[in-house]
Amino acid sequence: MHNQQFVESNDELVNFGSPGVQGSKADKLVEACGVFGIFGEECQDVTRLTYYALYALQHRGQEAAGIAVADGQGIKVHKGPGLVSDVFDRQIIASLKGKIAIGHVLYAKEGKTPSMNAEPLLCNYLHGSLAIAHNGCFTNAKELKSKLAGKGSVFQAGIDSELLANLLAHYNGQGIVGALQKAMQEIIGSYALVIMTDRELIGVRDPYGNRPLCIGKLGDAYLLSSESCAFEVLGAELVRDVEPGEIVLINEKGLHSFHCDNHVERALCVFEFIYFARPDSDIDRINVMEARRAMGRQLAKEKPVDVDLVIPVPDSGIAGGLGYAEGINCVFEMGLIKNRYIARTFIRPEQSEREIGVRLKLNPVTKLVKGKKVGIVDDSIVRGTTSKKIVQMLRNSGAKEVHMLITSPPVIAPCYYGIDTSERNQLIAGQKSLEEIREYIGADSLSYLSLEGLFHALGQRGGFCAACLNDQYPIDIPSDRKEEAKEEKKCRAQQD
Repeated sequence: MHNQQFVESNDELVNFGSPGVQGSKADKLVEACGVFGIFGEECQDVTRLTYYALYALQHRGQEAAGIAVADGQGIKVHKGPGLVSDVFDRQIIASLKGKIAIGHVLYAKEGKTPSMNAEPLLCNYLHGSLAIAHNGCFTNAKELKSKLAGKGSVFQAGIDSELLANLLAHYNGQGIVGALQKAMQEIIGSYALVIMTDRELIGVRDPYGNRPLCIGKLGDAYLLSSESCAFEVLGAELVRDVEPGEIVLINEKGLHSFHCDNHVERALCVFEFIYFARPDSDIDRINVMEARRAMGRQLAKEKPVDVDLVIPVPDSGIAGGLGYAEGINCVFEMGLIKNRYIARTFIRPEQSEREIGVRLKLNPVTKLVKGKKVGIVDDSIVRGTTSKKIVQMLRNSGAKEVHMLITSPPVIAPCYYGIDTSERNQLIAGQKSLEEIREYIGADSLSYLSLEGLFHALGQRGGFCAACLNDQYPIDIPSDRKEEAKEEKKCRAQQD
């Protein structure tokens, strides 16, 4: 075993349509985290329910998982690297007793150690214990850390939750809600938080509403989750979304709502609907499955292609593929089969076996595609390596023509709000023209959904962050990236 090389994804072994691939080699934009919380005075099994909820949110992060539980006397936490099933077993779950729990699944960015960045973060301060689980990114973290370090704060983990804990300790005289309101006046960025004290559960959504967070109900228990799909798994009902800039505090007296004074325009991450969220989730009153299907139908209106059958890249292209096939009145087939038993890491094959390595993950149904004009539907192209291999596989299986159909606009710019995306020079649409991309992936044609078409499919023109698609950032980006972003934008303008 010691002589075997284990790798995440690389140019030869691309992870097809699965979030959580390590580093910038991923050929998809990758969500950073998922969070969950439950307050159940009469519920004696909050840990097990949180465990199942994290399973439902596993697509949002696969590098680490953790659960913290409060019993009224203190908080216990268990966390570690790996999938939810790797981190927890029956004995661990049984040992975590309480009436309040929060959970977290992590996608660790390139260069970050999952074990060091696993959450929830547990800390003690003047008024007791506190556990924090966070999804997103504080874009002014560097400046805030410098300010707090000058006042004696110590940082070890290097995560935004630790920064928030220090801010809350700094404002501890205001009470937990007052401290959060003060902290939100200082924090700039994208975030959804679940926080637990010894006796309370708290949910926080950034003023832009960039990261999703919703409220559910299971009997008398209140729940918080990044996505409503976790409620469905538990048999709970979706009550509503946490509003941008809202703080919800849940205790034995029920749910209480507070707001910060930051008045900004809503900017929900549009990639939640393109790729990140599970199709069975509702986010800000928009169903993800219906939105993706509408994107496919809209692309069919904008870019109809004469094909014999439409096939999706599983699983990310299924909903859009159904919509596109409906739009052009064409046969829809599952012409690519995904192997669901390939782990995130596996032994690197020899040079002569690399094609086998690719086909282990995704393989065409030759009898369906041979001699046919095929429209292949996917949600996005980031680096282009996946699309190139899929086109080649279909040609090798005898496809007469291969037309690549993308149900989102080109990804032209990096994200600075907690999404792990390549640098601009790794984004193929940030460097190449449409024709150059088509030539690179080897397709007979390449079509993207327009930005206007995307908003039309979502049923509203505004209220979204589409920075990776239009290079317009609604939230201030990190100071150490501003000059770089300015130069990249200038270069792109010159190219155009």
